Amino acid sequence: MINFADFILVLILLSVLLSLGSTRLMALVKIMALQGVMVSVTPLFLNSHEIPDGGAALFYLVMIFIKGALIPVLLYWAVKRVSIKREIEPIVGYHASIVTGLAVLLGSVFIVNSLHLSLPEGRSFALITANSTLAAGFFLMMARRKAITQVIGYLMLENGIYLIGTALTKRSHTIYIVEFGVLLDLLVGVMIMGIILNNINTAFDDIDTTLLGQLKD
Repeated sequence: MINFADFILVLILLSVLLSLGSTRLMALVKIMALQGVMVSVTPLFLNSHEIPDGGAALFYLVMIFIKGALIPVLLYWAVKRVSIKREIEPIVGYHASIVTGLAVLLGSVFIVNSLHLSLPEGRSFALITANSTLAAGFFLMMARRKAITQVIGYLMLENGIYLIGTALTKRSHTIYIVEFGVLLDLLVGVMIMGIILNNINTAFDDIDTTLLGQLKD
């Protein structure tokens, strides 16, 4: 019998590795859309013994819409606006990034197993996935020059934080209020970053954040 929770978590890990090895910004946006949907529905399968009520169903629908549609559309608009298709010269190369992602995954396995947490069945794998996603998002923010890729790293980091909350809470509805607040902050942050991206592109004809070091008083 297929364990759908593990299947979704494996898809999330694959999306993390794909994002670390992808050069095309549009492909990154699509990967983040898929990852957002998978992250949004993860609590449904980890808490399969719970039957979602009307409020829970609405929460998941809003999550899927924001993470899987609204935010990717904003990122798509930003990529089209700046007319940049690839991350040409990353700070850390793509092969090295994938190796780093695998090292992060192994490190997450070691850390979770070392903590000896008494988690329900399936939650240990969820916590490993969460730690890997969070660390990979942080790495993506540091290892890339283009602001759009750094925004995607920020989104991945937030997905990791949400998965950590999902793995450590016994009931899915206990994180609704917190996640709604995070989603609002995330949405506002992405919109502000879109404005900043446009301004950077207008000023420097590029979205390489290292160019900001040229600014002087």
